[in-house]
Amino acid sequence: MIKLLLVGLGVLLALWIGAGFAVVAAAGPFKPDGIFVDIGGRKLRLVCKGPKSALPVVWMEAGAWGLAADFAAVQQKLAARGLRSCAYDRAGLGFSDPGPKPRDSAAIVADLEKLVAASGERGPFILMGHSMGGQHVRLFAGRNRDKVAGLVLLEATTPEMTSDPRAERFLSRVRTVGRITAVAGSLGMIRIAYGFGDRIGLPPQGAAEKKHAFVSGRHTRTAADEVLAWTQGSIQAGAVSLDPTWPVAVVTAGDATRMAEWNIARRAPERASRAGWYENVPDAEHATLLGLTHADAVVRAVDHVLKAMPRPVLETP
Repeated sequence: MIKLLLVGLGVLLALWIGAGFAVVAAAGPFKPDGIFVDIGGRKLRLVCKGPKSALPVVWMEAGAWGLAADFAAVQQKLAARGLRSCAYDRAGLGFSDPGPKPRDSAAIVADLEKLVAASGERGPFILMGHSMGGQHVRLFAGRNRDKVAGLVLLEATTPEMTSDPRAERFLSRVRTVGRITAVAGSLGMIRIAYGFGDRIGLPPQGAAEKKHAFVSGRHTRTAADEVLAWTQGSIQAGAVSLDPTWPVAVVTAGDATRMAEWNIARRAPERASRAGWYENVPDAEHATLLGLTHADAVVRAVDHVLKAMPRPVLETP
């Protein structure tokens, strides 16, 4: 009886995985946007949109499980305003080559520094971080102070948040999810959910890229490696300080009353800035804040930084 049950479960699993491959195949092939930049024997995918000008480039850092596609709607809206922005896939995520472990903030920022140098884009930059990307942005800013024009933090985690004892319960759940999705992605078990991969609300190209990454075994394994190193990265980010003269815009989503205590920590960089700005978007969620419906709030945050910063002067070639 047990043997028959195991055989039946094996057949169901095979059918499930096969159906997932069929769903992905039915979506058809597509070519990822952007270019692939060599950072020293490895290549990272870089997607830059908008014209080059005297205004600073907005450099974007995605959150956990994220990639350049997360910012497709924001980039579209910024480009329509004549602003240039660059987003990228971290090592091992999306379409970028894998990188060495651990995948903590120090490793991620080391890659970002190489990418910025090789990209040909000139700073100083407006650094934009979503969710866990907030701590990577903070570490990059602290290590590259001459390349910072200001910061835009979107539902971003901060060292002040992860130092709260309650954060460990949240991080424990995130690590568990990371381990589960890494296994499920590697076995092809989540391919059947391809159509649900875009929970942001992205333009068609970004949505296709997001869905592809959502069901990728390599992407889910790397994402798990990153969240397992979350606390270590937070400590690294907390070891650097932000210049109070940098304009900082913070945007949060959802019920501000329910999230009031967490938002105090999220707003710490904005409150420490002499030119801080804050907006809560009650109808948005953690992910949909980046989508076509709510991305205007992100554009307003960029506008604040542009208006609050001194007259922008790009680095000389």
